[in-house]
Amino acid sequence: MGEDGASTIGVPPSPTLSNRSSIHFNPASLVSRNNRPEWHNPSILPSLDGGNLNPRRRSTATFATTAGDTAELYRGPQQDEELGLIRDPTPTAAVSVKRWKCKNGPGMQDPTELDMQTDPTPFRFRPNDLAMMLDPKSLDVLENMGGIDGLLAGLGTTSDKGLGGASLARATTSGSSPGEGAAPAITLTDPDDEKGDARAAFAASLDVRRRVYGENVLPRRATKSLLSLMYAALKDKVLVLLSVAAVVSLALGLFQDYGPSRPAGDPPVDWVEGVAILVAIFIVVVVGSVNDWQKERQFQALNEKKEERGIKVVRGGVETAIDIKEVLVGDIALLEPGEIVPCDGVFLSGHNVKCDESGATGESDAIRKRSYEECVALRGSEGDSHTDCFIVSGSKVMEGVGTYVIVAVGTKSFNGRIMMALQGDSDNTPLQLKLNALAEIIAKLGSAAGLILFMALLIRFFVQLSTREPVRTTSEKGIAFVNILIISVTLIVVAVPEGLPLAVTLALAFATKRMSSQNLLVRILGSCETMANASVVCTEKTGALTQNVMTVVAGSVGIHGKFVRHIESNETRTNANDPNEAGVRKHANDFSVDQAQLSTILSPQLQTLFNEAIAVNSTAFEDTSPETGETIFVGSKTETALLQFAQELKWPSFRTTRDAATVIQMIPFSSERKAMGVVVKTTSGKFRLYLKGASEILSKKCVQHVVVHREGGGSETSNSEVETAEIDEMAHDNITRTTVFYANQMLRTIALCYRDFDSWPVQDAVHGESDEVAYEDLAHNLTLIGIVGIEDPLRPGVKEAVKKCQLAGVAVKMCTGDNVLTARSIALQCGIFSTGGVIMEGPVFRDLSPAEKIEIVPRLQVLARSSPEDKRILVETLKQIGEIVGVTGDGTNDGPALKTANVGFSMGIAGTEVAKEASDIILMDDNFASIVKAIIWGRCVNDAVRKFLQFQLSTNVAAVVITFISAVASDQESSVLSAVQLLWINIIMDTFAALALATDPATESLLNRKPDKKTAPLFSVDMYKQIFFQSIYQIIITLLFHFVGLRILGYGHSSDPSTARQNDLIVQTLVFNTFVFAQIFNSFNCRRLDRKLNIFEGILKNWYFITVTLIEIAVQVLIILIGGATFRITRIGGREWGISLALGLVPIPLGVFIRLLPSPPFEQLLKNFGLLGDPDVLPTHALNSPDTVGWNAITRVRDNLNTFANVRGGRVRSSSFITKSRTGLSQGMPRSRVGKSRIFTLHNAVRFSSPYALSLG
Repeated sequence: MGEDGASTIGVPPSPTLSNRSSIHFNPASLVSRNNRPEWHNPSILPSLDGGNLNPRRRSTATFATTAGDTAELYRGPQQDEELGLIRDPTPTAAVSVKRWKCKNGPGMQDPTELDMQTDPTPFRFRPNDLAMMLDPKSLDVLENMGGIDGLLAGLGTTSDKGLGGASLARATTSGSSPGEGAAPAITLTDPDDEKGDARAAFAASLDVRRRVYGENVLPRRATKSLLSLMYAALKDKVLVLLSVAAVVSLALGLFQDYGPSRPAGDPPVDWVEGVAILVAIFIVVVVGSVNDWQKERQFQALNEKKEERGIKVVRGGVETAIDIKEVLVGDIALLEPGEIVPCDGVFLSGHNVKCDESGATGESDAIRKRSYEECVALRGSEGDSHTDCFIVSGSKVMEGVGTYVIVAVGTKSFNGRIMMALQGDSDNTPLQLKLNALAEIIAKLGSAAGLILFMALLIRFFVQLSTREPVRTTSEKGIAFVNILIISVTLIVVAVPEGLPLAVTLALAFATKRMSSQNLLVRILGSCETMANASVVCTEKTGALTQNVMTVVAGSVGIHGKFVRHIESNETRTNANDPNEAGVRKHANDFSVDQAQLSTILSPQLQTLFNEAIAVNSTAFEDTSPETGETIFVGSKTETALLQFAQELKWPSFRTTRDAATVIQMIPFSSERKAMGVVVKTTSGKFRLYLKGASEILSKKCVQHVVVHREGGGSETSNSEVETAEIDEMAHDNITRTTVFYANQMLRTIALCYRDFDSWPVQDAVHGESDEVAYEDLAHNLTLIGIVGIEDPLRPGVKEAVKKCQLAGVAVKMCTGDNVLTARSIALQCGIFSTGGVIMEGPVFRDLSPAEKIEIVPRLQVLARSSPEDKRILVETLKQIGEIVGVTGDGTNDGPALKTANVGFSMGIAGTEVAKEASDIILMDDNFASIVKAIIWGRCVNDAVRKFLQFQLSTNVAAVVITFISAVASDQESSVLSAVQLLWINIIMDTFAALALATDPATESLLNRKPDKKTAPLFSVDMYKQIFFQSIYQIIITLLFHFVGLRILGYGHSSDPSTARQNDLIVQTLVFNTFVFAQIFNSFNCRRLDRKLNIFEGILKNWYFITVTLIEIAVQVLIILIGGATFRITRIGGREWGISLALGLVPIPLGVFIRLLPSPPFEQLLKNFGLLGDPDVLPTHALNSPDTVGWNAITRVRDNLNTFANVRGGRVRSSSFITKSRTGLSQGMPRSRVGKSRIFTLHNAVRFSSPYALSLG
C-alpha cells in the first residue's frame, strides 16, 4: 500500500494456470515488482536527446519544422552501430509534412502536430510515444519507459486483471505543475471501496482512454456523392462532344426560327432538337449516376460487414470476448493460433508464441515472442535475431498462446497507418473480366461505323453545296453540318457498350447483397462467378457437414469401465457385451454404467486425475452468451464438450482446478500430431504431462492404463496413487475394439493420457527455446486414462445439399482429421461415399507419386486423418486435371489450401482470422448447404451477364446498321432514328436492361445442368442464333417501313407539303414505336439462354424486371403522345398502334422458332467462321498467366475498357468497384496407371497401415 492508502499495481512475473484465460494467471503468484519506476525522478525516463521526456513540452517523436519539414523517427545509436549506419543529418525515416498537407488540404494538421496538442492526462504517454516502440521496434524506448512495469503503470492497467481491475481515482503531479517537470503520476484504488460507483467510474475511464488514445476504428472512406458521380459521368468525352453539338444545334435552331429569314407560317421548332438532346444527355447522366450511387452504397455495406470480428481480452480479471472496435489502449488481449493481430502491443507472457510478420514488416521468418525481461537478457546474443517482445498489428499468430498489452489502436497502430495510406490512394485496379476482348471489338466497330458515317455524310454534304437546288442558306448549311456531327456521335454513343461492365457490377452488387442475407459473405467478388463453374468441392466434416455442437455421449475409463449417456435408451452404444463373442466373453471384465453414475466407479484419486486431464489441458473458458445471457463455455468445441462433461458430473470447478496447477510447459494443438498437452508441477514436487488427442494415435504411445472396478473405488497403492496395469495384447485389442465401435457410430474418439516425471527439464531430451522439451521426447510411455466418444450430429438437410451438388455435376469430397471408420460412417450418411468411391488416409495419399495422385483423385471421395497440407495437395492435384475447385477451411494451416483453390470458403463461426483472410467467401453459419447457395448464385450471376450480353448485342447491331443505312440513303443527312430517339434506346439498352436482366433471382433450377468447362466459349450456339435472327428481323422491318412505309400504309404521294410532312411523321413514328417495343419484348425472350420455350418462368419473382418493363412501356407511350417535335414524331392512330405493337411482339414467337431450329448446322458454321471455339480443345496458356482463368462470363469484362476508357472517361473511368478473380492454372500431368493403389472402396478393401480399416464386403 502507498502512503495515502492506495494500493500499488502488482505484476506477475510469469503465467501460471488459473481460471481466467488461456494463459491462466494464478493470483496467488502475483507479487509486487520492486523496480516500479518513480515518475517524479527525471533520471528514470531520460529523453532520447538527453533531456527529460516531458509530454507537456515536446515528445521524442517530434515534428521538425526545419530540414525539409520532416517528421523525425528516432533510431537509437545502438541500432545504428549494429547496422553499420552513419547518422545522417537528414532523418532516414521521415514523413513529409508538405506531402501530408498537399494530400489533405492546407487546413489539416498532420498527425504528429495533433499528437503534440493531445493532453495525455491522467496517463503517462502520448500516442506517438508508444508508437515509437514499434516503428521501428526499439527495446531501448521500452526500457526508457521503465520496462514492462513502467508501461503498464503508465497506462493504468495490470497484466492479470486488465482494465477494470482497478479504477482511475485521481491524477496527481509529484512536485511539479502540469506545465513543467515530470508528467503526472497515476494512483489507482480498488473498486471495491466504492462499489456503487464502480461501473460508472470504469465507463468514465474508458471514455478517457478513447479521448487520449483513440478508438480501434479507421475513418470511413468517404463514398462518392451523387453529384460527384454525375460530374464524373459528364466528363465522358463523347457526351461532351455531343453536348457541344447540341448547343450549336440549339443556337442555329434559334437563329433559324427567330431570324429574319424564317418563312411565314412555318412553326418555330428547329431549336427543339438541340434542347431535346441536352435533356436526353441529362437523363442518361442522372440515371447512370443513380445506378452507380446505389451500387457503391451496397459495396460499402458489404465492406463494413467484412470488418466485423471479435477479440478476447481480460477486463476486471475476467476473460471476455468483445467487438474489435471496442478494444482500447491498456487492454490485455489474448493471442491464439490463427488470429490476425488487430492492434500494436507488447508481449507479456505465453507459451511458444510465433508470429508471421511478413505482411507487415517484410520479415519472412516467423518471429518468436518473448517477455520483456527475456529480450533484455538476450540482447546482443545469437538468439536475438528472430525474437522480440513487440506485437505488430496485421501480423498472424502461427502457433502458441499468450497475452499482450495493447499500446496503439486505430490509425495510431502500424497496420492502421498503412491502411490509411491505402485509403488515400485513389487508383483503382481494373476488373480482370472476361468480356474485355468482346467489348473492345464492339467499341472499335461502333467507332469505325460512326467515323465512316461521318465521312460519307460529310463528303456528300460538300458535293451538294454546289449541286443542290434550291441552294441552302448559311444557317441551313450550318444546321446540316451539325446534324451530321450529331448523328455520327450519337451512333458512337449507342455502339460503345459502356453498359456491359456496369451491368456486371450491378449483377454482382445484387448477388452479394442477397448472398449476405443467406449467410454468405463475399470477400472477393470474382469468386461469385467462379463458383458458377465449380466442379469439385472439398469440404471439412466438423461444422460444415455436422452441427459443431459436441457432446460426450460414451466412453471408457481405462479399458474396462464403459459409460454411456442415458444408457437405458442407448444400449447400442456400449460394447461391454459384444454379441460377436459367442459363448465365451473375450473381455470378461468389461462392464457398463450410465454416464451420470460414472463417479461411483472412480476412486477419488482417479476422479481427480480425470478432472485435471480435462480442465488443465484446455484453453476453453467461460463467458456470457450475448444472445441468451447464460454462462457458456467458449473455445474449441471438443474442449467445451469435455468441460461440460466434467461439469455435469459435478466434479470440482475447472477454475478451481486450474488455479491449483502451475503450468511449466504448454504444447498447443497441432493438426500434424493430432494432440495437445500441458506439463504441470504437482503438489508432491513432481511433474506431470497431460495429453489428449486422436485415440488411435495416442493409444499406441501408451504402455499402461488406469484400472477401474465395477464395485467402485478400486485398490490403491500405499502412496494413494491411481491403480494402473500394463497394456498387453488383450488390452490393446480392447482399446482397438472400443475405438472402432465408437467410430462406426459417428463418434469422435479422444484419448486422455498422462505421464509423470521426477524432475524437469527431462534428462536426455532435446530442449528447445526457454528449456521447452520437444513433444516427441515426451509423448511415449504414457498411461491411458480413458477414451471418450464425442457426438457431433449431422446438420439437417446436409444429405439433400450433397445430392443437389451431385445433381449439378459438382463432386463432393470430404477431408477430415477423423479416423477412417468415423469418416466412412459420416460420408455414407451424407451420401458422399458411394459405390466405386475411394477412402484414403492423408499420410498414404501424401506418399503417392504425382502420377498416382492424378490417377486416384477422380475416385477419391474421403480423405481421412488428413492434415491441411494433405488438403492443399489434393486441391493442387484436382486443378492439374482441369477441375474448378472450391474448398472449405477453418484453421490457420488451411490458408495455403484456401489460397490454392479457385474459391476458398472459410468458416465464419469456427474459422480463424487467418483462414478468413485467405478465403474468398465466408460461410457465416458454417453450413455446407450454404456452398450450394453459392453455386446457385454464381450461376445466376453468370447467366445474368450472358442474358444482358445477348440483349445488348441484338439491339446494338440493329441500331447501328439501321442508323448507318438510313443516314447514308437520306438526302437530308438524317437517320430514320433521330439522335434523341437513339439516346432513349441507349437508356433502354444499357441501364434499364441491366436492371431488368441482371436481377433475376437465383433458383434451384440452375442446378439442373452441369458446370461449363474452362474452355467453354462465352457465346453459346443458341445465343448466336438469337442475336443473329433477332437483329435481322429488326433491321428488315425498320428499313422496310422507312423506305416503303407510305405505300404499305396506303398514304401514297400527296401534293400538299403539310400533308406529306404529316404522313412522313406518322411512318417515322410507327418505325420508332415498332423498334422500341421490339426491344422491350425481346428482353422477355432474352430471359432464357437454353432451348426451353417458357420464357416467363419465374418472372413474377423478379419485381425489378416487371417494374422496369412497365416503366419502359409507360415512358414510350408518353413519348408518342407528347413527344412531338422533340422526338421528331407525331401522334398516331389505333391502326398504327396495332401495327407497331404487333410487329414489336414478333420477337417472342420468333424466339420460339429460333429455339426449335437444330443447332448442329449453325455450330459447324460458326466454327468455320472462327466465332465458336471447340470446348474440348484446351487453349495454350503460359503458367500463371492472368488470362488462364477464362471460363466465366464476368472475367472478360473490365470496368476500364482499354479501347475507349481513356477516350471517353466518364462513368466507366470513375468506377470504383474492384473485382478480383483467381489466376494461375496448373499444367496438367499425364495420366498413368497406379500399380498398387492403397485404396478403400465399397467393392473391395485393401488393408491400410491403420489397424482400423475394415472390409466392406
